[in-house]
Amino acid sequence: MIPVFDGHNDLLLRLLEAPEKRREIWLTGEGRGQLDLPRMRAGGFAGGFFAIYLPSPVAHDDADLMAQMANPPYRLPLPALMDATEAADPALRAASLMLWMERASEGAFRICRSAGEIRAAMAEGVIAGIMHMEGAEAIDADLDALHAFHALGLRSLGPVWSRPTIFGHGVPFAFPSSPDTGPGLTAAGKRLVAECNKLKIMLDLSHLNEKGFDDVAALSDAPLVATHSNAHALCPSSRNLTDRQLNIIRESRGMVGLNYAVSFLTPDGRKDPGCGWAPMLRHLDHLIERLGEDHVGLGSDFDGAEIPAVLGDVAGLQGFIGAMRDHGWGEDLIRKIAHDNWLGVLERTFGA
Repeated sequence: MIPVFDGHNDLLLRLLEAPEKRREIWLTGEGRGQLDLPRMRAGGFAGGFFAIYLPSPVAHDDADLMAQMANPPYRLPLPALMDATEAADPALRAASLMLWMERASEGAFRICRSAGEIRAAMAEGVIAGIMHMEGAEAIDADLDALHAFHALGLRSLGPVWSRPTIFGHGVPFAFPSSPDTGPGLTAAGKRLVAECNKLKIMLDLSHLNEKGFDDVAALSDAPLVATHSNAHALCPSSRNLTDRQLNIIRESRGMVGLNYAVSFLTPDGRKDPGCGWAPMLRHLDHLIERLGEDHVGLGSDFDGAEIPAVLGDVAGLQGFIGAMRDHGWGEDLIRKIAHDNWLGVLERTFGA
């Protein structure tokens, strides 16, 4: 099997919502979701970014809104800003659950804080996890909490999910739509970029609107990375990246991880899990054309999105690898996309 390093998953949210079932969810699998330890091993999942993500207090994805996304065009309202004090407790519980995952795995899973630690874990057959924060709601304006989470192992942070924070503005879920949907970073957001650079915390541009993207590009001294985003030219969703943005990422020696969510893959924005491998491969072709083959990887959004049925869950990753071979790609390119490019950008971001 070719090992796969993945840019984004929401397993921590499943654990946060059902802590009484955490052993079944993580260690043995409960017949639900897209990730657990046994299926990771079966699929060749070597590691990835595990997101601390906090649902909005008022559900954003109720049946009516999900029905709208299933029938484009749509434009869903942005949820309200969450206060840092209300976000701090669930974010800390999610981080604690990731630390528990490491303990409970009895050596099968390890939280890593450098590219060298990831390489070592992969060499030992240990699944490597990076603690990531998707939306900086739990970070205060003084950035004290940023240092606290960094001490816990945080090495990657998205300033926003698809809602506003005190740092910037997320894109709404909208199709068709440009990502140019609002103002840029706030003054606090600009301080956040500088402090993340200082601490060697990777900044994730997925979910950030276009003006915020441009602000990070102008301010950051690190490679620009979108952990789970696709090509706007092929699927004009607000969540996808324009060719102009892809050019900027290429110039920074950054990268993009392919998002498997069908809504961000299909040309008409429909939730079509029967779409097969073709749209995933088309987006990878476009990303490689714009970014170069050293700057493209995978960013599944496992446990956070509806994905193609042909993949199913993490156990289907080697089927995806097989589809890349059938697409005509050689082993060297496949290995770059599967894991080498992620390791390279992480070395350039927070060190070997």
